[in-house]
Amino acid sequence: MKIASLVARYLLGLIFVVFGLNGFLHFIPQPPLPQGPALQYLEVMMATHYMAPVFALQLLAGVLLLINRYVPLALTVLAPILVNILLFHSLMQPSGLPPGLISVVLWFLVFASVRSAFAGIFQEKVQS
Repeated sequence: MKIASLVARYLLGLIFVVFGLNGFLHFIPQPPLPQGPALQYLEVMMATHYMAPVFALQLLAGVLLLINRYVPLALTVLAPILVNILLFHSLMQPSGLPPGLISVVLWFLVFASVRSAFAGIFQEKVQS
């Protein structure tokens, strides 16, 4: 399990460093934009520059995973991004769902290796 979580951490870090950088440098060719609600959603995201901080957070979290520092923080930052990726692809563009699911599996493998860092948030009651 230790090797699996190490490989998962590196893969997840690499994925988010590459796609975070791509958001700023545009080195991966952009496929044609989808039609319908997905197009409207993406147009709003681009017009408002909403994606700039998302790409920055992806890049930051990916680097943290690659250098093995603040891994629980990186996972916490990536969790809502992954939820958004899954929701977008499951509701508006299903063709991109498999890579999102792979990223979620990698996230859970890394999470399993550092789950003790999250022990406090899974307590039913806080003792005062």
